[in-house]
Amino acid sequence: MFAMMMVIVGDVALRNIAVPGMPRGLAWSNEVSELMLYLTTVLVAPWLLRQGQHIRVDILLTALPPRLAWYFEWLGDVIGFACCVFMAWYATRAAWASYTAGALNIKTLVTPEWWSLAPLPIMFVLLSIEMMFRMHRLQADERGPRRDAVSAS
Repeated sequence: MFAMMMVIVGDVALRNIAVPGMPRGLAWSNEVSELMLYLTTVLVAPWLLRQGQHIRVDILLTALPPRLAWYFEWLGDVIGFACCVFMAWYATRAAWASYTAGALNIKTLVTPEWWSLAPLPIMFVLLSIEMMFRMHRLQADERGPRRDAVSAS
């Protein structure tokens, strides 16, 4: 985040303050800051899920009888796990296809497309593992909606 901030500050400063021998702005700054923002989001998602800080709407679960809410928690975790496994598989295929095709992102910077796709399988594998941990914690806890990772504690 600090590096992204410095790139943006450098770009704005160079666009507004004439420095002899320096360019008027950094043409590549938008591209680099977009990629850094994307990587920050992708790489922090498994940690957020682990900490219980991922987006969660639990108003229905708190209104249901505890045992029924527990089953819905299971259903949500199983669906989440299945989606993460599928996305890991699909993202791996997409990154590999991009690598073998030699696809390029052509903007201000020319980079291999697979560079931006490669973090996705890693993220979804980590999310899949965390979903399994969530199911294990749910099984070990009392029958009711989970108390961790709720909006109103």
